[in-house]
Amino acid sequence: MKMSKRRFLASAALPGLAAAALPRAFAQAAAPYKIAIALPGSITDNGWSQAAFDALTAAKAKYGIEFAYTEKIKEPDHVETLSDYARRGYKLVIAHGGEFQDAVNRVAARFPNTTFVVNNGLATGKNVATADFYFSQPAFLMGYVAGKMSKTGKAGFIGAQKFKFTTDSLAGFEAGFKRARPDGKVFASWTGDWEDVAKGKEAALNQISQGVDVLWPTMDRATVGALQAAKEKRVYAVGLYYDAIKSWPDIILQSDILDVRGMMLNYIKVALDKGLEGRNYKYDLNTPEAVRIGSFHPAVPPAVAQEVEALVADMKAGKLKPQPL
Repeated sequence: MKMSKRRFLASAALPGLAAAALPRAFAQAAAPYKIAIALPGSITDNGWSQAAFDALTAAKAKYGIEFAYTEKIKEPDHVETLSDYARRGYKLVIAHGGEFQDAVNRVAARFPNTTFVVNNGLATGKNVATADFYFSQPAFLMGYVAGKMSKTGKAGFIGAQKFKFTTDSLAGFEAGFKRARPDGKVFASWTGDWEDVAKGKEAALNQISQGVDVLWPTMDRATVGALQAAKEKRVYAVGLYYDAIKSWPDIILQSDILDVRGMMLNYIKVALDKGLEGRNYKYDLNTPEAVRIGSFHPAVPPAVAQEVEALVADMKAGKLKPQPL
């Protein structure tokens, strides 16, 4: 085939053009995946917000992502914080808590090319995913242990605010407690504050004065106050998010480990590999990197520990389904 001089020169130039283009292409390919997160609490709260910050720190080390965060965000600032990250080109914007759901719904509609995730969220959309745990499942196990170990037949649940995480956890905890102690009673208190240590302690002392001898505080920094009260009054408690017996060896019977780090690393990997869909990503005891129980206190009889492990097996097999799902 006869080739014109123009076509020949263009063809001959292609290798050079390709070579010149390679550095730019590689630079684009090497650009880190950008993630931003809006946090309701402090990155040093030893709870919910710190767990998310730790997850992104681990994702940076493991996957090479770039991340930014804003902590202690109040409700009036939700929309602007999320919008600012979307405007600045973050591909994945995480809202760390169900309290951000309304703001995400508003912002996502304006930024269709940004993916949003609401941890503990309720509503999905075209570019909005939610991620949470089967809260009532491990909560049932915590209630069962509490019921077996309570001498008074009274346990106490302390939460900051009522939403899916806390209400599902309370329901599971109460069901498990009644499974172990049909004549027992679970007290519930709401502090209205995730961080105030004094309020956490006050709520715990109030329950203890009513005969509660096993406490389950589910706040963030305020949990420390409740556990201090339990230690001072020599009653037992249940841990949350991590194996709390390591920090409170005298009082923690067992821990509901909702591993935010494991959950987030899992869905960040999905985002990197194929992108997140606009659906709920739920984690339960069949995903132990995200949901599991902790260590038993030495005071828990081996027979009770075996009963709990049997309940875990039934849950994993789908034979026992605590409500709500």
